[in-house]
Parts: sequence; structure tokens; C-alpha cells
Amino acid sequence: MTDVSHRRRADLAGHPDEREMRERYSRVLGGRDVVFVDGPLFLAGLYAALSPWAVHFNDNHPDLSINNLIVGIAVALLALGFTRAPERMYGMSHALWAMGAWLIISPWLVGDDPGGGLIASNIITGAIIFLLGLVGAAAAMKATKKTTGAAHKP
Repeated sequence: MTDVSHRRRADLAGHPDEREMRERYSRVLGGRDVVFVDGPLFLAGLYAALSPWAVHFNDNHPDLSINNLIVGIAVALLALGFTRAPERMYGMSHALWAMGAWLIISPWLVGDDPGGGLIASNIITGAIIFLLGLVGAAAAMKATKKTTGAAHKP
């Protein structure tokens, strides 16, 4: 086996593209202010989609089951989009808080005589999605403000 312990640790100093690589690196990391939002948001979306079966209200409230399934899948897909293309998707964070608010009020608007477990499940899941959507929307507005502020500087 070759001994490479004598080699100096490589850094970018002296690399012809050093400046461009550092700018690109900071651009990529700059759009990821809310990495911690993606995972919990995906899990909350999955739970919302599966909650009719987890809380056992799919037989008694089929309309609400379909509602939760659609909203949960939409939230989970948005979370995946945030992970794959954050710079293009964080503008959609505003839709998340609206979906969270809808999950909170939907048992009374869509459901017919909802039970306590169903209401609690939707309120907790909706509140989590609502709050994570607000965090994502705030980060998107901050990034937009930073980008437009930098573009207007002479």
C-alpha cells in the first residue's frame, strides 16, 4: 500500500477557478436556510395522507379521508421538491401554510360529526404543516430580499 501521509491537504488556494468555485458553493448553501424543514414536512405530509387509516376514520368519514389523502400527498410532494430543487421551490412555501390551515378546519367543513381523535389528528398535523410552511415562506422572502438587495447595489 502506498503511503500518502506526506502529502499536504489539498485546498483551493492557487486553483485557477477558486473564486468561481467558492461563489458557487456559497450560492448552493445559501438557498438551504431551512434544511430542517424538508424532512419533518415530508413526514407530516405522509402522516396526513395515511391518518384516515392510522386514526381509523376512513369508514365513517370517506370525504375527509379523501381530503386528507390529497392534501397529505401534496404536502409530501412539495417537501420532496424542496429537497430536490430548493431554489425553485421555496416560493411554494406559501401554499404549505394554507394547506396546514385547511387541515385544521377541514374536519368541520368536510366532515360530518367528526370525532375527537379525528379532530386532534388534523389539528396537530395541520399546525405542524402550517408552522413549517411559515418557516419556509419566511426563508424564501429572506432569500428573495437578499437576492434583490444584492442586485440593486451599485
